[in-house]
Amino acid sequence: MPQKPRRSFTPEQKAEAVSIVKQSGKPVSQVAGELGLTESALRKWVKQAAIDQGTGQPGGLTPPERAELTALRKELKRVQMERDFLKKAATFFARGELQTLRANRCREGELPH
Repeated sequence: MPQKPRRSFTPEQKAEAVSIVKQSGKPVSQVAGELGLTESALRKWVKQAAIDQGTGQPGGLTPPERAELTALRKELKRVQMERDFLKKAATFFARGELQTLRANRCREGELPH
């Protein structure tokens, strides 16, 4: 069975649907059916609207906070990759330096051949 194409809604459309839920006093499932929306999508919009207004559950993220979190995770991944590269480079150069020191000491007669 082919999937329906994913629909997109403007912030204004979402806000209108949320206000209908709040003003009508009807259950989300009923309003979703009347508007031709999935119940889960409308519930998500209602929940996000409450978070944006500061009346939602503690720990919910507003859109700017979510964007900041995404940017911070991306930066963390980049910094971790840089750190891992530098660790490998330091190990590589330390091994080369150790071999150079041993070779120099052997030439100078400090270490047995």
